[in-house]
Amino acid sequence: MNIEALFEQYGYALLFIGLLLEFIALPFPGEITMLYVGYLSYLGVLDGWTALFLAFTGTTLGMTVTYVIGLKVGMPFIQHFGKWVFITPGKFYKTKKWFSRRGNFFIFIGYFIPGVRHITGYLTGILGSSFRTFAVYAYSGALFWCICFIGLGNMFGSQWDNLLHTIESYSWSIVIILVLFGAVAWLVKRMVQSSRRKTLRGDEVE
Repeated sequence: MNIEALFEQYGYALLFIGLLLEFIALPFPGEITMLYVGYLSYLGVLDGWTALFLAFTGTTLGMTVTYVIGLKVGMPFIQHFGKWVFITPGKFYKTKKWFSRRGNFFIFIGYFIPGVRHITGYLTGILGSSFRTFAVYAYSGALFWCICFIGLGNMFGSQWDNLLHTIESYSWSIVIILVLFGAVAWLVKRMVQSSRRKTLRGDEVE
């Protein structure tokens, strides 16, 4: 059964449940589905705002479930079986330290990397990141991801499948551009913070 037939039969429920289960275990074509949903909203078959809400809700709920599983089950697993998969306590805490300092943007950008978005929730939970930090990056990333693909499907209309082929062909180029954009944003943030600290020190000296 193709995606058109599935939407004719299940409608909005397919979007919500499919994206929810994709992040937990099911190999579900999230990008294809949202592009097609955007196309259906272009035709007026589905309401774009309702589709966006359900896509965002399904995605964030799925990510939250994986985070909780990682948080509750991941650490005991590492403690008992880590040595069998070459994860020593030293390696684990080095990874945790790196992730807490620089890895949070990985949660945001991971949505755009097939295969990666399915493990970021588990990884964040296993490494013990706070729910607040997880939610900021995971939920904002989910919203951006859903807006991009549903919006592009609506914008390109009947050409949505051609857009999909283009995205698949240049997916890694797109990811690299997004990573570079994130790196530039991080550098600008650090420069602003450094400038503020210097200003405060100068005021204290005076």
